[in-house]
Amino acid sequence: MSKTVKDLTAGTAGGIAQVLVGQPFDIVKVRMQTSPRGTYTGMLDCAGGILKNEGPLAFYKGTLTPLLGIGVCVSIQFAAVEASKRYFGRQNLDRNVGGADGKILSSSQLLVSGAIAGLANGIVSGPVEHIRIRLQTQSSTKPLYAGPWSAVKKISSEHGIAGLYKGQVPTFMREGVGFAAYFWAYESLMQREMREKRVRREDIPASKTILFGAAAGYALWACIYPIDVIKSRMQTDGFGPGDGQKYRSMIDCVRQVLRHEGAMAFARGLGPTLIRSPFANGATFLGFELASRALQ
Repeated sequence: MSKTVKDLTAGTAGGIAQVLVGQPFDIVKVRMQTSPRGTYTGMLDCAGGILKNEGPLAFYKGTLTPLLGIGVCVSIQFAAVEASKRYFGRQNLDRNVGGADGKILSSSQLLVSGAIAGLANGIVSGPVEHIRIRLQTQSSTKPLYAGPWSAVKKISSEHGIAGLYKGQVPTFMREGVGFAAYFWAYESLMQREMREKRVRREDIPASKTILFGAAAGYALWACIYPIDVIKSRMQTDGFGPGDGQKYRSMIDCVRQVLRHEGAMAFARGLGPTLIRSPFANGATFLGFELASRALQ
């Protein structure tokens, strides 16, 4: 297997772990982000309402899309970031920096690698997130879509490929900024551990991998949460003026939310996100690292 194929395979394992662990928290976050102000008194009220009105399986509503799509997305993230790390490692060797093998990257190199991974990921994650959010927020009594493939066919037939990429500008912003912070935090912690403990990457225990992944998740959300709210709003909005569209653009969305709901609306749903983050991201990096070691 080539290094890229190994990275894609290990990334898929990380993505599946992320979805299975994080999906119940994610649906609560999306409902709170996109519902009118006052719909829920808090995270527990939202989760309790879903459980009471829709049953426990509702917490995995729309899971097929992210299970397939996020697996692909995370595999792209890791393939892109690992390829970028190898590129910078070769540059370091040529300049005789970055340790004996050039693999100790600078913060700027890690940030650029993460941003490249995020932008590459955004090409796939945009439509995947869009379909997932449509399924998570549709009525359970009168669903508009029977499932992910139904949603893809209906949206693409009525609004073209551009319809699937609704909310793509904030998606690219979120992915570029967020994954720069995400991989910088994780790789910085891993490099420090290897340097201070004088161990190889594969010798770092799973507990540390989970801890560093959790820290990376918090770094990501600290940078991008308001952008994520805007993305969710735009991806649940109508497709045109005759389809109940509220927001003409990302800037219009920001203005309307500020005018009608205040700045705190950009933090709505933050609670379940902060609870979900360490579990989902710890599982992501653990899945990737264990799969990578197995493939070696």
